[in-house]
Amino acid sequence: MEDRKKKYRILGIDPGTNVMGYAILDVDGNHAQVVVLGTVQMTRVADHYARLRRIFERINVIIEEFNPDELAIEAPFCGKNVQTMLKLGRAQGVCMAAALHRGMPVTEYPPTSVKQSITGVGSASKEQVADMLQRMLRFADIPKYLDATDALAIAYSHFLAKQLRGKLGDDAEGHAVKIPKATGKKTSWGDFLKANPDRVHK
Repeated sequence: MEDRKKKYRILGIDPGTNVMGYAILDVDGNHAQVVVLGTVQMTRVADHYARLRRIFERINVIIEEFNPDELAIEAPFCGKNVQTMLKLGRAQGVCMAAALHRGMPVTEYPPTSVKQSITGVGSASKEQVADMLQRMLRFADIPKYLDATDALAIAYSHFLAKQLRGKLGDDAEGHAVKIPKATGKKTSWGDFLKANPDRVHK
């Protein structure tokens, strides 16, 4: 119970070598509030290794500026293009290394689990995730690049998982408890919101 009551700050990262999304979420007990949403653009950097260096530098700047306590990051997922997955994995590794170097604990969340925890649907679109987050967390504007709201979704999923751990306890290996899937006839994010009004912060 104590874990759910203390104040802490989450850095959420949606890794990428073209555009990387990041978000800072402040938690105070059962309440979560958006501090900042943003992206790191790397399309003008031609060299892959230079992009990795830029990611590392920007993550360090974000950590220094906002002083987060924990990192929540999207886990690698299987894709058709092996080279793309390799580059994405490297970007994720650089983010994790920057956080671990600062002594921050790191937790990974699969994309489908994040979508499930936010909208109730594991196949939800980026737009649906962004819209649901705006309804729940009441931030002003949805950013142009939805990589930022994807990062916020990861941070908020981590917040929800920590709340569950406070109720259910860690599993045997200390990993994050999985967010339960929506049940019954809740087949859309709109239905999920109606069935879970406590998710909206007023």
